[in-house]
Amino acid sequence: MTHWFHRNPLKATAPVPFNYYGVVTGPAASKICSDLRSSRARLLELFTDLNCNPQMMKNAADSYFSLLQGFINSLDESTQESKLRYIQNFRWTDTLQGQVPSAQQDAVFELISMGFNVALWYTKYASRLAGKENITEDEAKEVHRSLKIAAGIFKHLKESHIPKLITPAEKGRDLEARLIEAYIIQCQAEAQEVTIARAIELKHAPVLIAALAYETANFYQKADHALSSLEPAYSAKWRKYLHLKMCFYTAYAYCYHGQTLLASDKCGEAIRSLQEAEKFYAKAEALCKEYGETKGPGPTVKPSGHLFFRKLGNLVKNTLEKCQRENGFMLNPNQKKW
Repeated sequence: MTHWFHRNPLKATAPVPFNYYGVVTGPAASKICSDLRSSRARLLELFTDLNCNPQMMKNAADSYFSLLQGFINSLDESTQESKLRYIQNFRWTDTLQGQVPSAQQDAVFELISMGFNVALWYTKYASRLAGKENITEDEAKEVHRSLKIAAGIFKHLKESHIPKLITPAEKGRDLEARLIEAYIIQCQAEAQEVTIARAIELKHAPVLIAALAYETANFYQKADHALSSLEPAYSAKWRKYLHLKMCFYTAYAYCYHGQTLLASDKCGEAIRSLQEAEKFYAKAEALCKEYGETKGPGPTVKPSGHLFFRKLGNLVKNTLEKCQRENGFMLNPNQKKW
């Protein structure tokens, strides 16, 4: 099953030379600075390299972050921070607020910002893979794994590194708790979309699919709520996506709940459930149009034309018609079934 995911742009950064004349002495120290410069440049290149895979990204990130630790933690393994932590200024843009950069003279800020981009890369890699028309089982597992890794990175940054910043995260910027939380929950929701698609392909019980869809809709609602107090000029498009996915998976939940009711010969209740599915599908369809018309960070696409969206519309329509036919037979028990 093919998927469609909204993605915000990557963060951009200014070059960092890591040249500390008069501070760094000796060939070994100079080599570390040279390695820092080259490993940072390599990692930044991979963010936009379509041939990059998760193993390449992991190796490049590990290489850079292992060197950067010398600017954060004391080399004698004490609890004290490195004397080099505040020697370099780092500048990064924001995923929502475009090319307006934030700057801090703090290596922890660099660690967080670069780590944020690594997490974003995993979400974008998952999105590219999930958008293929004939995604294989192994590819679906890779999508699920990448989204879980991204959620884990965002969570680790939020809990372990952002609290260490001397200058608190600016309101409405990437490193603020509300945005980080929205990214975490979105990754969880999209990973569960892959689980739902797999459950449908394996023809699992409708009651299970309905429960997963309902939980996924709640994830999207929770992510949308995390962004509710942000400036609409920056968050409107992202929130449209979260809202339409909430409506979409609520429709899925009602559709498969209706199938469960139909299997129990509760045709009247099944029809009502499918009618609710129709309502939420119609809401999602309207939100798809609004999403395409809303300005802001993210791709310019028409989600309603995507295969994943059209398939649900046909499923709801066909399941409702089936419920209505079955209900007609129950109301006219003497009618001959062909």
